[in-house]
Amino acid sequence: MSNAFEYLRTYVESTTETDAAVARAREDAAEFGLPAPDEMTGQLLTTLAATTNGNGSTGAIAITPAAGLVGLYILNGLADNTTLTCIDPESEHQRQAKALFREAGYSPSRVRFLLSRPLDVMSRLANDSYQLVFGQVSPMDLKALVDAAWPLLRRGGALVLADALLDGTIADQTRKDRDTQAARDADEYIRSIEGAHVARLPLGAGLTVVTKA
Repeated sequence: MSNAFEYLRTYVESTTETDAAVARAREDAAEFGLPAPDEMTGQLLTTLAATTNGNGSTGAIAITPAAGLVGLYILNGLADNTTLTCIDPESEHQRQAKALFREAGYSPSRVRFLLSRPLDVMSRLANDSYQLVFGQVSPMDLKALVDAAWPLLRRGGALVLADALLDGTIADQTRKDRDTQAARDADEYIRSIEGAHVARLPLGAGLTVVTKA
């Protein structure tokens, strides 16, 4: 199965025409050792951003140190009258993302940057306003991120949690370390949310998509 998946990944990547901005963003993420979504995950983000577009939406939120790469995929699907909000406490990450968006031709008005820890600032954002929230955080912060992000989503909006399943180690009941237990607890918690449609996909280290009914 793993070989078949790798063949599929290789096929998708080899048959995808990657634009220069995305290629540059991926190179930068690799250079700085930032977690970066693969091409299949990126295409999913573009699709989710496009399919959840709707009147009255504020836009999308990216919570990741690799905001440049993630943001390009999201912006590619977002409606022109909406904005992407990037939240990260590291000014260097945001500086690089700004440069990448500018080089890709996006107006500064399409993106706003919040230089802060996500959980410190998300409560200030408007509830029921966002169509997509992408989060790549430590397992210890997963549940808190879900609690902070869920009220922000509009009906039909999606919360995307990258690498939330720890390559499947959460299924190994002999694993009792803090990260595995936190990811396991978060997965159980997400599946208990009323009004949520949950999809867990074998992308990255395990991608969880939670859609608000």
